Amino acid sequence: MPPDVCPNCGAEVPRGAKACPECGSDGQTGWSETAYASHLGLPDEEFDHDEFVKREFGPEPVKPRGIGWFWWVVALLVVAGMLFLWLR
Repeated sequence: MPPDVCPNCGAEVPRGAKACPECGSDGQTGWSETAYASHLGLPDEEFDHDEFVKREFGPEPVKPRGIGWFWWVVALLVVAGMLFLWLR
C-alpha cells in the first residue's frame, strides 16, 4: 500500500497508485525503509565514532602541566590581601 504522501518528494500519492505521480518513486526506490533513509547520509553499523573524531579533529590536546601551583599562590595572596584590608 502506498503512503498518502511521497517520502521522496512530498507530493500527494493517490490511493492504489503503484508509483508517485511526481517523482516516480515506488516501493523499491522510495517507499521502503531502506530507500527512505538511504539519501539521509546516515552512518553504517561499522561506523567508528572515536576514529572519526580523531581523523577530523586530530589527537586530544595535551594539557599544560606545572602551572597549577601558580594559581593557588595567586589565590592565597588575594585572600591574604583581602583579610589584611578587612582587619586593618
